[in-house]
Amino acid sequence: MNPITHFLTGWLVANTVPLNRRERAVVTLASVAPDIDGIGIVAEVLTRESENSLTWWSDYHHVLGHNLAFGLMLAVGSFLLATKRWKTAVLACLSFHLHLLCDLTGGRGPEGYQWPIPYLFPFSKVWQWTWNGQWELNAWPNFAITGIVLMITIYLAWKRGYSPLEMVSASADHTFVETLRARFPRSPSSPLVREKER
Repeated sequence: MNPITHFLTGWLVANTVPLNRRERAVVTLASVAPDIDGIGIVAEVLTRESENSLTWWSDYHHVLGHNLAFGLMLAVGSFLLATKRWKTAVLACLSFHLHLLCDLTGGRGPEGYQWPIPYLFPFSKVWQWTWNGQWELNAWPNFAITGIVLMITIYLAWKRGYSPLEMVSASADHTFVETLRARFPRSPSSPLVREKER
């Protein structure tokens, strides 16, 4: 799936329980971190015409970051960076696995390649996840999922007072939320509004 969809999905997972800003960021980033193994595309594109071309993207994308060992490393890192250690680590692990599930269902390339997920790599190269019903990256279900996740994200930002922008800039986040709330005012009878007025 699209990295933006992975990012927003991770942010929604991070908002399933009360976490602080850093913990939400850690859980959110755990949802996009598996695609770090795609950085090899830069070397592959730059060297494709050379005699000793590097096939780092072809060889390692969906391999190095899309396995249980990488997921456990993310969970341990999340545990160490958090105040609510266990909640953050469990949600980071869930966020990571949701990435794998999304890739498994909607990550087929335009040429029909299915991008198997070597879940037990590097311990086993034999067992790989694939699904015959996997749809292409640009198929309508991916667009629908992205649209739904985006709408939920905007709703939560309006309701809770923070958005994924909090990871980049507190002032941009504040401006975004205030613009949302100005465009779609909350009802004065809303429990959230009454609670804030106390």
